[in-house]
Amino acid sequence: MKTSAIAVSGLRKAYGDKVVLDGIDFDVAAGSVFSMLGPNGAGKTTTVNVLTTLMKADAGTVRIAGHDVATATRDVRPLIGVTGQFAAVDELLTGRENLQLMADLKRVRSGDRVVTRLLERFDLVESAQKMVSTYSGGMRRKLDLAMTLVGSPQIIFLDEPTTGLDPRSRRTMWGIVRELVADGTTIFLTTQYLEEADQLADRIAVLNNGHLVAQGTPEELKRQIPGTHVRLRFAGLHELDAAARVLAGSTRDDEELTLRVAGDGTSRSLRALLDRLDEHALDAAEFSVHTPDLDDVFLALTEHTSTSTDANANANTDTSTSTSTSTSTSTSTAATTEEMAQ
Repeated sequence: MKTSAIAVSGLRKAYGDKVVLDGIDFDVAAGSVFSMLGPNGAGKTTTVNVLTTLMKADAGTVRIAGHDVATATRDVRPLIGVTGQFAAVDELLTGRENLQLMADLKRVRSGDRVVTRLLERFDLVESAQKMVSTYSGGMRRKLDLAMTLVGSPQIIFLDEPTTGLDPRSRRTMWGIVRELVADGTTIFLTTQYLEEADQLADRIAVLNNGHLVAQGTPEELKRQIPGTHVRLRFAGLHELDAAARVLAGSTRDDEELTLRVAGDGTSRSLRALLDRLDEHALDAAEFSVHTPDLDDVFLALTEHTSTSTDANANANTDTSTSTSTSTSTSTSTAATTEEMAQ
């Protein structure tokens, strides 16, 4: 069993009378991808800010690689890297200079080699000597993530990392995330792209109105939502008629010669269904299990969130987004600068 890279218990945060996080609990296994989903203003960025030492919680405990973020901030910061919602890069420097600055601040050995390797990994070699002010939004996002990887942090927080990227760049970023996890890095991901969470996450938590309303693997969450069914196709109308009599309550399609049978998608329920057909000497030509996607899960779990609640939460919980994310990206930098000054 994997150890916890992140352990959160009873985390609470409020802004005045507005409770943003109401005693949430979750664990993130080392070397895995954990994705937090929720409506705009649900408190995802607030959660990231607390976990990355940028904000103090009102109650609860947070441990990063075994260190309490409230009492061992200096131990936590060298272990983490953060990429915020907006690229926090210096437009007055070149791409290489941005990376070199980060390497110098983190006192990375063989900094030049590390910088070159990151430029190659993110396909930024040809733009390395250009001012970042000339970069496209996608290039800035890639540079931002590359800067986060300087120093090889154990745990990386990605707060909507692919916002603004084209589909090809987004998939390139997914590939990089998979490589990081394969090397043992832990990823905490917030995203507005449900496909992204489905593709990358080992576990997903859904945050709504200050509570985690669901946690599990993508497949586990999908099975919680009504709509899972087995689709059976038969060779002819005779077989279809006979199966429809046996499987009362199923939905038939005479043109496709299929029956749709509600179920929970588990192997046990599928085996029981096929056994019923066998008992009546019926054989399906083919069958498939269909489950709701993450869009269905997200809508079902957050459908009671009102527009006004979202607006208020967004105003109160994720204030000064660009400021917080810029600070977030340079968490380790700030810590290192402080240490150098001392």
